[in-house]
Amino acid sequence: MTSHNSRTAGDGMRFGALAIVVAAPLLLAGCSGGAPADPGTSSPTAAASTSPSATPTPTPTPSAVYKPADASGPAQNVPVPVLPEVAKTETKEGLEAFAKYWFELLSYGYETGDTKRLSAVTSPDCTMCERAKQVQEGWHRDGRWLVGGRVTTPVINTTFATASDGNYQVALQVSQEAISYYNPDKSLDSAEPKPADSGNLMLAVFRDGAWFVQTVEPIVG
Repeated sequence: MTSHNSRTAGDGMRFGALAIVVAAPLLLAGCSGGAPADPGTSSPTAAASTSPSATPTPTPTPSAVYKPADASGPAQNVPVPVLPEVAKTETKEGLEAFAKYWFELLSYGYETGDTKRLSAVTSPDCTMCERAKQVQEGWHRDGRWLVGGRVTTPVINTTFATASDGNYQVALQVSQEAISYYNPDKSLDSAEPKPADSGNLMLAVFRDGAWFVQTVEPIVG
């Protein structure tokens, strides 16, 4: 995981909100009576029929389109990772699905600077995790942004056996894109090439009905 530390600022995070207001159409119905018959005639009173007003067809709200970050600006409408149902179970399949989801949250942080979801399922004692979060938060503040850095996990495997400390171990192959750091004036601050894919070991526990990451470390040797 990239741990570029230059120009990281404070520890706040920016969030954007989009409110969509939908107006419900009002149906107005009118009615009118017929005119009285002419004197001396046997024509019945005619009642004018009223046709109901048509209900307007709602205009569909356009879906927000995902746009990756580039030299012109940060990523837009980045899809938020969704925790799979199986990842909520204390099973081998559940742990592997959760590990994939965790790295999706890490990748989401590089694109958005939003580390809230990652922090909620990760111990602050994870050194590599905290370094990555500092980069993500610092480079999405005060008009700065990152290009690239997205993370994938081509291989995930666990024996689903707990260690003596109660942790489950997950071995992962982690792949990360090249990453570029941009200043508010759109100038390129620095860039790092794509690193070689690396092996990582995740230690996680299942508690209170959910998985929680204790640490993620590189596999050495």
